[in-house]
Amino acid sequence: MIDLHTHSTFSDGTLTPAALVDRARQAGLTALALTDHDGMMGIDPFLEACGTAGIRGISGVEISVEFGPGTLHMLGLFLDHRNPALDAALIRLRNMRVDRNRLILEKLHKLGIALAWDDVAKFALEDVVGRPHFAMALIEKGFVKDKDEAFGRLLGKGKPAYADRFRLSVAESIALIRQAGGVSVLAHPFTLGYERRRLREYVADLTRQGLQGIEAYYSEHNTDQQKQCLSIAEANGLAVSGGSDFHGAINPDIHLGTGFGHLNVPDSLVDLLHARIVPH
Repeated sequence: MIDLHTHSTFSDGTLTPAALVDRARQAGLTALALTDHDGMMGIDPFLEACGTAGIRGISGVEISVEFGPGTLHMLGLFLDHRNPALDAALIRLRNMRVDRNRLILEKLHKLGIALAWDDVAKFALEDVVGRPHFAMALIEKGFVKDKDEAFGRLLGKGKPAYADRFRLSVAESIALIRQAGGVSVLAHPFTLGYERRRLREYVADLTRQGLQGIEAYYSEHNTDQQKQCLSIAEANGLAVSGGSDFHGAINPDIHLGTGFGHLNVPDSLVDLLHARIVPH
C-alpha cells in the first residue's frame, strides 16, 4: 500500500513529518510522498524518518496554480528539495499569503466575526497561516461547526471572507518541477470544475505544456471518476498517481493510505512515475 499525496504540520496537516511516517508504518505503507502546500521545509525530517522506518520516502510538493474556473493544484514528486529556482518560487508563494491572510481577517471582522490573529496563528505550527487554519480557529470559537461549514459559508472561493492570492501559471509550475528533477502530476482533477469532455480537452492541453501525470486514485473520487482519469491518462500517455490527501485531525474521516476506507493505490505506480523523470 502506498500514498503519494499527504500533508504535515509544515503545511495544513496536523502531524509532524516524523509522526506522519510513523502513522504510515503502522498502516503498513511501503511508499509515502510528503506533498505540503507551496513548501518543502518538512522534507529533510520526513526523509530521515522514512529511512528509519524502512519506507520509501518521496520528496514532493503541492503547488497552487493560477486557474479561473475552479481549483488547480500541481503535485511535484521525486523533487530535489534544495533546488534554488523551485525554492525561490515557493518562498514567493508563501510570502504572498501574508497579505491574503490580512484581508481574510479584515473581511471576517466586517462580518461581525471577532477573530484575533493569535487565534488563527496558533494552529499553523511550522507552516505559514492558510485558510484551513482560519477554519480551525472558527471551529474552536464556535462560529462554525466544522471545516465544511467554514469553507462553504465563509472561506471558500466566492464566499464573503475569501481573498485571492498570487499563484504560479501552469507552465511555470511544470517547468519548475521538471527543473528540480521531478515529475508533474495534476492533483484531484475534478476540482477543476469541468464536465467530462472539457476535462479531457484541458488535460490534453496540459500534456502539450509538459504535464507528466494525473491523480486518478483519490479519496474523493468515485468509481466513474477514477475510470475517467485512467482513460484520460491512457489517451494522453500520462503516468497515473494516487493518494489520500491526508491532513490528519482536520479531516478525520480521511485515513492515510485508504482515504475514506476504499482507496487502494497500486504499488506499481511508484516506479512507473519515477521512470518519467527527465534526465538533465
